Amino acid sequence: MKIVDIEVISLRVPALDQACEWGEDALIVRVITDTGLVGIGESDTSPLVAKAIIEAPNSNLYCSGLKALLLGESPLEIQKLWDKMYWGSNYLGRRGAGIHAMSAIDIALWDIASQYHQVPIHILLGGKYRDKIRAYGTFIPADIPDDNRVIARKLKEKGFTSLKFGGGIMGNDPITDYELVKAVREELGDDFELQIDLASKWNTYSHSADMFKKLESFHLNWIEEPVLADDMKGYLKLAKLAVTKIAGGESLTTRYEFEDFIRQAQPDIIQPDITRCGGISEMRIINNIAEMNGVKMIPHGFSTGILLAATVQFLAATKYGDLIEYSQSESPLFTKLVKNLLPLEEGHVRVLDTIGLGVELDENIMELYKI
Repeated sequence: MKIVDIEVISLRVPALDQACEWGEDALIVRVITDTGLVGIGESDTSPLVAKAIIEAPNSNLYCSGLKALLLGESPLEIQKLWDKMYWGSNYLGRRGAGIHAMSAIDIALWDIASQYHQVPIHILLGGKYRDKIRAYGTFIPADIPDDNRVIARKLKEKGFTSLKFGGGIMGNDPITDYELVKAVREELGDDFELQIDLASKWNTYSHSADMFKKLESFHLNWIEEPVLADDMKGYLKLAKLAVTKIAGGESLTTRYEFEDFIRQAQPDIIQPDITRCGGISEMRIINNIAEMNGVKMIPHGFSTGILLAATVQFLAATKYGDLIEYSQSESPLFTKLVKNLLPLEEGHVRVLDTIGLGVELDENIMELYKI
C-alpha cells in the first residue's frame, strides 16, 4: 500500500477580509492510498499557511513540502514518515506551522493504520484505559459579565461538571475579568469546577500575579496561559505563588518545546493540541515526558469533530487521560462538519470502538465553507 495523493482542504466561515473567531476556520487533509483507504486529519492553525507547507515543491535537501516527501511511501510506517517530514522540512518547519501541518497528516496516517489493521486507534496505541472521559465545556464569554450567568447555567444543566471560559473580552481589563469570574462563580456555586483562559493577554508576571491573588477567593481549578509560553520565568514565578494551578502550552509544538516548558516553567498542567503539537505520534512522547516530571496533561481542543475524535482515541489509551475539552463553539465547522459528532452524555464523552477516527464528513458543509 502506497500514498498516491494528499488532498488539502481549507475551510473558513467568515470571508477572508472579515474577522475570524476561534473555531471558524480549519485545515482538513485526506491522505489517499492506492488501495482505496483514505485517512482524515486536521490542523487547528492558519489553513492557507499549512496548505502551502504541505503542497510546496521541493526546494533543497532541508526544504520540501510535506506531500512531496510522502508520495509513494507506505502510510503504515508512521514514525518513519514523521521523522522524514521533520528532517525534510527542516528549514521551513521544525516548530510552529510546519509541525501543525505535519500533525494533520500524522492523524490521517493513524486513521489509515486503524482501517488497515481493523482495530481501533486506542488499541494500536496500547489499549483502552476507560470507556468514557469526563468533559469540560469551553465557551467564549459574552461582553456583559452578568450575561454569562445564563450561559453557565445552561451548560451546567446540559450535564457538564466542569467549565472554562476565555477569549473575547477576557484579559482586556482587570475589572471586567474580575466581574466575569465573579458572575460565573456565583451562578455555578462554590463547588463547581471552573477554570479560565487568558490566551496570554495578562502579558506580564506582575499583572498576572496581582490577578491570581484577586481571583483567589473564587477557587479556580486552573488559570490558563496568563502570559506567553515563551515567558518561562514568568510561568515559574507564578507557579511558585501556589495560589492556583497554572496551565499552558497549546501553542507549543514537539517534544523539544514541551520538555523545555515543563522543566523551566514548571506548570501544573500542559495542554498540547493534537492537531498542532505533532499529531498522535508526538503527543505520545510529550505525554511520557509529562508523566516522568509529575505534570498533568489535559489536551487543548477547540475546533472540529475530527480533533475531538482523535483526542478521545488518544486519551482513552493514556493512563491519566481523564479530562477532555469539549468546545461550545456555535461555528458550523464544529456543529455540522462531522455528521456523527461525538455527543456529550451526562458530562462525559464515550470512547467508541470505531475503526479509524470514525468521522463522517458533511460534503455540503465542506463545499459551502471551502476557501
